[in-house]
Amino acid sequence: MNVIDIINNSDKTVFSFELLPPLKGNDAGKIYRTIESLVDFDPKYINITTHRDEMVFVESADGTIEKRTVRKRPGTVAIAAAIQHKYDIPVVPHILCGGFSKSETEHVLIDLNFMGISNVLALRGDGTKTDHVFRPNSDGHANANELVEQVVNLRNGKYLEADLKNSAPMDFCIGVAGYPEKHFEAPNFETDLDYLKQKIDTGADYIVTQMFFDNQVYYDFVDKCHAAGINVPIIPGIKPINLKNQLTVLPKLFSINLPQELAAELAKCKDNDAAKVVGTEWAIHQSKDLVAHNVPSLHIYTYGVSDNTQKIIKTVF
Repeated sequence: MNVIDIINNSDKTVFSFELLPPLKGNDAGKIYRTIESLVDFDPKYINITTHRDEMVFVESADGTIEKRTVRKRPGTVAIAAAIQHKYDIPVVPHILCGGFSKSETEHVLIDLNFMGISNVLALRGDGTKTDHVFRPNSDGHANANELVEQVVNLRNGKYLEADLKNSAPMDFCIGVAGYPEKHFEAPNFETDLDYLKQKIDTGADYIVTQMFFDNQVYYDFVDKCHAAGINVPIIPGIKPINLKNQLTVLPKLFSINLPQELAAELAKCKDNDAAKVVGTEWAIHQSKDLVAHNVPSLHIYTYGVSDNTQKIIKTVF
């Protein structure tokens, strides 16, 4: 079932969460255990992140440095298909501009369609660690709007090879990312909102937000989206803090603000266990308020940690 249909057919807030594919060399056991710890709470869909290739530098025995390309978390398509068929829960694999050509993207979308996966989240993704600015692959997309356009074309049976005969359309539901505190590369919030509207006007069906820790930031973002003519569902993304160092790491990595009250409580924590208690209680407080405002879905970034998500869902729903 498509995410947009799940949302439109529900008269209350639904629950969804996000997972990381296993690192290369690991099996899917940890992912399955995470899902099984949450499946009784009736998640309506599960997002699966995608990661581009990375450049690593390896020193050879003779002292020379060799640059290698590796993908540390391969298998997004395979793990997404396995989850959907094993648990009968719709999955939403992420597809990226960064690290992929248009042809590779088309092949991934064809594979997803063959496996009965009809939801994707279209993202630009990050640049490589060695680039100061995002650089698309040769024959790749430069931004998420171009990627959305490619998926919309496939919805209409339009492939990269214009002379294909009897080309079949694909029924994809497209999600995109929104940034309540603006994307860190955008020169200002208004420009970032224009970029978001372009993705919706191109054909995206819904928005899921970057994590935030002040609900008023989300409510203001929704109001500004509506004022700009963006009228698709806007799903709040919630990240329960579970490590003490996330007090400084999260603002740096995601260009977000932590409210002073939360930052002060985390600063008092002596260890990760204490920080996890504070983070979980804050996420519960956020989630209760969001559900009271009848948000479309409560989307939780678990990143493989499920016990705090269990507590949040038990308390909120």
